[in-house]
Amino acid sequence: MSFNSRLLIFITALLLAVTYYFPLWVISLEAPQYPEGLGLHIWINNISGADTHDLNKINNLNHYIGMKHIEPDSIPELKIMPWIMRVVMVSGMIVGIFGRRKLLLLLILLFLAVAIAGFVDFYLWSYDYGHNLDMEKAIIKIPGQSYQPPIIGSKTILNFKAISLPGIGGYTAIGVFIIWCCVWFFDFRKDRK
Repeated sequence: MSFNSRLLIFITALLLAVTYYFPLWVISLEAPQYPEGLGLHIWINNISGADTHDLNKINNLNHYIGMKHIEPDSIPELKIMPWIMRVVMVSGMIVGIFGRRKLLLLLILLFLAVAIAGFVDFYLWSYDYGHNLDMEKAIIKIPGQSYQPPIIGSKTILNFKAISLPGIGGYTAIGVFIIWCCVWFFDFRKDRK
């Protein structure tokens, strides 16, 4: 690989540090009784409200429909994800230093596997929270109703509109992945000529 390609891989690997300082994912809730909206920020190592009290408000609303409280300390993935991202970052820096196309392909596959595992885990987590309801404690009971937010996009849940999209950290990770794929593709194409 060219020096510029290796430098780009190295710098974008460092750029993944953004995922430690900005949310990976954002879930926003819009409803008439909350004109300012509510939101959850899913960080690499935490879940917080978009505003200071949003997580508490969402947990209080969850209580009415029998959903579990969102307890960031009880989610083991939030302890594991920072380590996984460090492995991806260091692997990217190693690929940038040594500049081997096969290593870059392995890095891309590692990143893809981490992303797929993350989405599957996010889906299973949101499914569990949205479907496994405690109907004995629920104040509002609607038979057959689930409250799973969308993985990506928007969905109406009762009188709430839930919008789920990447945060700055998530967009950064997606951008890094796309850059790595482009570097691999163009380097592969250049060697084929």
